[in-house]
Amino acid sequence: MKVAIIGAGSLGQSIAKGLLTSEALTSLYLTKRNLSSIKGFDDSEKVTLTTDNVEAIKNSEVVIFAVQPRHFEGILNDLKSYLTKDHVLISVITGFAIERMEAIVGTDSYVVRAMPNTAASVGQSMTCFSTNKKGKEKSDLAKTVFSSMGTSLEIPEEQLQAATVICASGIAFWMRLIRATTQGAIQLGFEAHEAHQLAMQTCFGAASLLKQSGKHPEEEIDRVTTPSGCTIEGLNEMEHRGLSSSLIKGINASFEKINQIKTK
Repeated sequence: MKVAIIGAGSLGQSIAKGLLTSEALTSLYLTKRNLSSIKGFDDSEKVTLTTDNVEAIKNSEVVIFAVQPRHFEGILNDLKSYLTKDHVLISVITGFAIERMEAIVGTDSYVVRAMPNTAASVGQSMTCFSTNKKGKEKSDLAKTVFSSMGTSLEIPEEQLQAATVICASGIAFWMRLIRATTQGAIQLGFEAHEAHQLAMQTCFGAASLLKQSGKHPEEEIDRVTTPSGCTIEGLNEMEHRGLSSSLIKGINASFEKINQIKTK
């Protein structure tokens, strides 16, 4: 599998780190206008760094576009004459519909639209993706690419905006919850580094429990909430203060914003 990432910014670099763990990867081209920030990837024999997008495309089978949304249309127009019918085009760009890509590269191109998150760099991304009609033929290849970064799920394109909020923005939401738990632990007397470790590992443990057991969160909550105990006391106070309501409102606010981006 020969891959090029056009636009090795924060997300592009996270994807690259995930791909480099895959045995299926034979070569990886990373492009950026300023290569100094990605010099660390030089350590891998599979990686080539370049400022030349055309060079990257000519040496790749799978092209992942991870540029700024406002630049994507121009870049795609500049590169379309170098794309062949065999290239698989993957966009991880917010708000840029498959139909807009097809208008530039044609409906006979393999087009995949996806949204990994930055946990791709540690092989733990939740990536949702959609394809055009032609791209359905490459769904298995897309799964291979995304599975090297974590877990993947193929969904209808109309759900991709919502998936972006839950999975990509969701990383920041969970980070904020971990930070708040850390602050609470510090207030209870732990050193900052200890508080961070406690909050982080407990969050990881909670997610691992649900993933391995397949249970609903309330089932696991019931296991640790005893009558008149400290856990239910804390949970009820959080709910009185609007914990669940705030999270849901925040998710909906992000969804409204992403739909504004889509229409610009």
